[in-house]
Amino acid sequence: MAKDYYTILGVSKTATEDEIKKAYRKLAHQYHPDKTGGDDKKFKEINEAYQVLSDKNKRSQYDRFGTAEPMGGFGAGGPGFGAQWGGFGQGFDPSQFGNMNDFGDVMESIFEGFGVGPRRKTYEKGADLEIQETITLEEAFRGVTRNLKLRTLVQCAKCKGNGAEAGSGFEKCATCDGRGEIREEKRSFFGSFSQIRTCAKCHGTGEIPKKACTTCKGAGRTEADRDIRFEILAGVEDNQLIQIRAAGEAGERGTASGDLYIRVRIRPHSVFERHGANLVVSRELKVVDLLLGKKIEVPTISGEKISVEIPTGFNLKENFRIAGEGMPHFGASFPFKGRGDLYVNFVIKAPKKLEGKAKKTLEEAE
Repeated sequence: MAKDYYTILGVSKTATEDEIKKAYRKLAHQYHPDKTGGDDKKFKEINEAYQVLSDKNKRSQYDRFGTAEPMGGFGAGGPGFGAQWGGFGQGFDPSQFGNMNDFGDVMESIFEGFGVGPRRKTYEKGADLEIQETITLEEAFRGVTRNLKLRTLVQCAKCKGNGAEAGSGFEKCATCDGRGEIREEKRSFFGSFSQIRTCAKCHGTGEIPKKACTTCKGAGRTEADRDIRFEILAGVEDNQLIQIRAAGEAGERGTASGDLYIRVRIRPHSVFERHGANLVVSRELKVVDLLLGKKIEVPTISGEKISVEIPTGFNLKENFRIAGEGMPHFGASFPFKGRGDLYVNFVIKAPKKLEGKAKKTLEEAE
């Protein structure tokens, strides 16, 4: 019975080339024999399926005849992986890979699992940073401005980030011969192959300072405190991220700085419970006050109090809605044009046992 290559890769028969490639990379990484939990047989099967479905001509023939081989497919003696694998590197034929760029991407993914990072095309921009800022619900209601001092890598003030002493200039990197890259030979399950890495000496620029800056030692950045002032807008949600561009780490040799992300956490409130832009408050309600039609005083997030009257026939199992007394929608400026609502959860307080005249009055009112 012919193998169902679509099922093996977990894709549909209408899958695009990109979907097939993504499925293959994921499975090849998962079942690679050199990894914990790998499966040699499954790995061969995945490769076999990919060699057919990634090739337009082979895929077309497979869809029509159930095989990609004119003489019966991947049997003994055929040109596919099924007959030629034979173990670690034995019988491996690189010509079977229709697209070596795809193969390189897969190998890069596999080697990440062994602690070898992906290749870099140039020296890096600064890293993004994330910090947490905790505020109160009242501050989230009004908005708040904060100042912080952040210890991070900043551009070297002496060399302006280029890593060289003033007037010294640059020269060709001897480590990579000015190419900015170093070719390394790697041995793998598939055999030997070359891998290009960014030169660690020149950070991919192909040149190094003739005389390194004495302050940053040629890195173009130093560790220092950065003063940051930022605004948290009214209506901010709990766990929301605020991005401050170029406030992260300075990049290598004058490249762009990373961004700073501030994760806003809002402390739980003792009175209000928040649901998006709406607030819920619990209010104790005495039966006597309800019967007498007294107004109920309700606190609001703005610090004011509102007196409300419960309408006749209102279902006390439902929350009483006070329109426009909730949180402002994120980014709104004062006076707020758009706000959520405040919902009052009435908690009925049982009265003391009635005696005498009070009891008789209620009985007559029935």
